[in-house]
Amino acid sequence: MTGYDALHDGAAWVQLAGRGKIRVSGEDRARLLHAMTTNHIQQLAPGQGCYAFFLNAQGRILADANIFCREEDFLLDTEPETAVKIYEHIDHYVIADDVALENLPLTTIALEGPRAEEVLRAAGGPVPKAEYEHEPWGVRTVARVSSTGAPGFFVFLASVECDELLPGLEAAGAVAATAEEFRTVRIENGRPRYGEDISERYIAQEANQPRALHFSKGCYLGQEIVERVRSRAQIHRVLMPLVIDTTEPPEPGTKLQAGGADRAEITSAALSRRSGKVVALAYVRTELAKPGSQLDLGGARAEVVQAAAAA
Repeated sequence: MTGYDALHDGAAWVQLAGRGKIRVSGEDRARLLHAMTTNHIQQLAPGQGCYAFFLNAQGRILADANIFCREEDFLLDTEPETAVKIYEHIDHYVIADDVALENLPLTTIALEGPRAEEVLRAAGGPVPKAEYEHEPWGVRTVARVSSTGAPGFFVFLASVECDELLPGLEAAGAVAATAEEFRTVRIENGRPRYGEDISERYIAQEANQPRALHFSKGCYLGQEIVERVRSRAQIHRVLMPLVIDTTEPPEPGTKLQAGGADRAEITSAALSRRSGKVVALAYVRTELAKPGSQLDLGGARAEVVQAAAAA
């Protein structure tokens, strides 16, 4: 079984190299992170977590992160492109706060697919039940987080621990997959990634990730723009999944048309081996950002679809 097939029908693992791990400690850690992110940090209890955006004052998305509440600190798990940016952004706002930041030398193993839970349990690991819950596994940490939108887990550990972990996962039934196989399934499931589909170009609601937003948490950086958009519905584009009748994935930035005008812009695309068609994510004009809407890509039919990944 290939890694791609395992992500659909079994369980596959990949090392997500370069992801940042930032430890945020100190008495004011929850208050500061609460004031700097789009989700409700202060209501998290140890063992819980959430997904959130960091915004600038203009409401643009500086970065995203998985945020895990632990007994003595918070652990921020970030994309490689934003690890330094988030650290410097938080550090800039630490003035009189009792907050300390530390980059941790940890790597991430993603275990994903419909049998991921079964494999993790067979390998002797704990199985957190709710999204973003996390539990220790010796010197490792297991979190219920997915990069593809399929059921899955992240295991945070020192790189030297991989030589012990990975044979155990494979003995339990996991298949090694490539980063490109994970990327293809991510796009099939409509799960965006910061650095490809989300950037500072966009405001929070345009990214179409309601799991990142909490609308009754109090003030935070960029909230004025988020609230204005929520109350007035003033956005012109929304990130949506597409299926395109072609076998040639278009480049990021490629425009799609409807009614003779540009109505969408591709951010990422891949050929789906299961459908034989290209799957993509694109920012689509609001009036067409609903399943079933039709677009044109150089004569090839493109259809807006519903994301398979749970929001």
